[in-house]
Amino acid sequence: MQATVKWTDGAMFVGESGSGHSVVIDGPEDLGGRNMGFRPMEMVLIGTGGCSIYDVMSMLKKSRQKVVDCRVELQAERADAVPAVFTRIHMHFVVSGTGLKDSQVKRAVALSAEKYCSASIMLGAGGVEITHSYAVEEFAAS
Repeated sequence: MQATVKWTDGAMFVGESGSGHSVVIDGPEDLGGRNMGFRPMEMVLIGTGGCSIYDVMSMLKKSRQKVVDCRVELQAERADAVPAVFTRIHMHFVVSGTGLKDSQVKRAVALSAEKYCSASIMLGAGGVEITHSYAVEEFAAS
């Protein structure tokens, strides 16, 4: 895996992945940025959520669950001192579909957290307390 991050101006950078995708990284105005992109730690949090939801959706598809929508809501706490590392992350999955089995959703969330999500497992090994919860909602067509 490769990536490049290039400074553009002030506290703004453009990151490009080895697969050719780009993202703007910027800081708040009081730190020399223009608030035009993600903060680096927001990207870490979003990446962790993306890694985990990818696993959850993959497992639910394999178990033939009829998922209509899925999201993970992330809440993180950071240390008050520098470096302001994450100390705690809570991931709450909300899965909606038709006839979803609660046990399948629970299993997918647990397996992602305990076995498959490289990002959350890596952060957990570094001392971040990572917790998770889930909710299953029946999809109601309008």
